[in-house]
Order: sequence, then structure tokens, then C-alpha cells
Amino acid sequence: MTVTHRGRARGCLLGLAAGDALGRPAENLSPEQIAARWGRLTEIDGGGTDDTEYTIFAASLLVRHGHALTPQDVALAYRQEIIPLVDGPMKGAGFSELGAIQALRRGLEPPLTGQWHRHGWSDGLAMRAAPYGIFAAGDPGEAARLVEIDGSVSNAGEGILGGRAVAGAVAAAMTGASPQEVVAAGLAVIPEDSWTARNVNRAREAVLDPAGSGGVAARLHEAVVVRHYPWTDLAPEAVALAFAAYLLGGGEVEESVVVAANLGRDADTTAAIAGALAGAGRGEAAVPERWARQIGPVEGRCLPVTAGRHVLDVADQLVEGT
Repeated sequence: MTVTHRGRARGCLLGLAAGDALGRPAENLSPEQIAARWGRLTEIDGGGTDDTEYTIFAASLLVRHGHALTPQDVALAYRQEIIPLVDGPMKGAGFSELGAIQALRRGLEPPLTGQWHRHGWSDGLAMRAAPYGIFAAGDPGEAARLVEIDGSVSNAGEGILGGRAVAGAVAAAMTGASPQEVVAAGLAVIPEDSWTARNVNRAREAVLDPAGSGGVAARLHEAVVVRHYPWTDLAPEAVALAFAAYLLGGGEVEESVVVAANLGRDADTTAAIAGALAGAGRGEAAVPERWARQIGPVEGRCLPVTAGRHVLDVADQLVEGT
């Protein structure tokens, strides 16, 4: 069956939202803890997190500004649409986004807003990078350029590279490329000697090494997880685990998302990224119907400005804007 451009866009964001929701209860857990609690986590119970809401916010930037998007546009949107609606602590936001908001409140401008808080390596940009790949479908370089503009407000260094890798990979997946080609496209838009690239390559080796000791989850954790660090939102780690899950799932939506969620760590983000890649590659019809029924309009718990919006409507808007 032929998959249309619109079907791929809708599949991408629906797969992202499904992965976000499936991975949410497994966030910060180990594969062993997940197995003890669920056996294998396969069913969605409730909505997603800031991953889906920030994805919707990022898409709105592209709908308004397209290829002419600037860091100043992004910073202004934060100041006008996010900051005025934040009453007290921001619920569910990642370190990089919290830091960016604090920096903007202090009057700083990008790229300093993504640098001064020292959490620029966070996977906050990677989690919302998919719309840039949809918008620049077939052009990984342009997708990476656009997502870096967004990332300059909240991230720096490896945090931006993680976003570039995901956006570039989604842009390739939107053409129906194979999972191996998709991962290669993500690697092609970041430096070969970067932490993110090294981790993705280590993860690929772990996936392709059936003779390795232990199960694949153990090999992946050994390859890319920073065990001594107390948080799980490291972009090089999350992107590598998401790409590995996508490869292990053979590009199929359900298996890619389930594998990612059951790897634990920042499970909502890794499953969201894997779902975005697989959904872009296979299209909306490949997202399990039982999952799709669970995805409704977001509630705006983290970003009130996104309340009431559905990822499928957002995907349609992105397609209309290209």
C-alpha cells in the first residue's frame, strides 16, 4: 500500500505521542524494574508528557515562520506564549526548557539562553525535533538547520546535536528510507567525533552483535548509559537508545516503541523518538489502533498554550505549510 506524505506526517506525530504515553510510567526505571512490574510494557494507560506538548509547540513555530524561522522568533514565542502562562514551578518540563525560561526571564537572548544554565546536553530538543523532519521531508540537512534554530534558545552542544540527529533521521524516514538509511541520515548531520555520534554507533554495534554477552538491553546499557549520572535525560544516551530500538523493531511502529519503552531510562522520550521515526516510515495506518484510540487532544499540563490540540491536526498543518 502506498503511504502518502500526509499519512507519513500523521504517522510520525501519532507514533511520537503513543511512544510518549507508553514510556511515561517507565521513565527513570531500569529494564529489570520494568520487567518486574509489567513483564513487558505494551499498553498505554493515560496521556503523554511534555514531549508531545513541546512537539506541538515546535510545530506551531514552523507553521508560522517556515524556513525563515529565527532564534528571535522562538525566543519571542517563549516570552509571549509560555512564560505568561507559567504559574509557579513549570510542571513536567525538562532541565533545558526550565533553564531557558529562567534565562529569558533574566533578559538573556539566544544562544546564551541555551548555554548559561549548563543543562544544554538535555534531550529536550531531541524530544521535539520530529516536526522539523516532517517540514523538511527528504532534506535532512535543512531539517537539522531548522531544529538547531529552535535549540539555540534552550540547548547547547550535544543537546543540539541530538536534536539535529533526530530531525535529520525523520526527514529521511519521511521518504520511506530503510531503518539503516534513516539512522545513517541522522548521523550524517552531526560530527563524527561527537558524543552523540559515538553513542549511536556503539548502539548500532550492540544491536548487530548477536554473539555479545547478555541480552540486547544489557548490551545497549553497557554501550551508552552513563550509570553514575543521577539523571536520565542525556541527549547522546536517549538518541542512541531510541535509534537502537527503531533498528531492533525493524522500523515497525509497535515493536520499535515497545522496545524503546522497555529499555527504561528516559523512556517517554526514547519511545517518542522511536515512534516518530517508525511512524514517519510506515505511516498513520501502521500505528496500532488500540494505541491511536488513546491519543486525544493534549491537556496542556506543562504548556497551557497547547491545550486542546491534537497531534493529527498539527501534522496536517505542517503538511499544508510545506
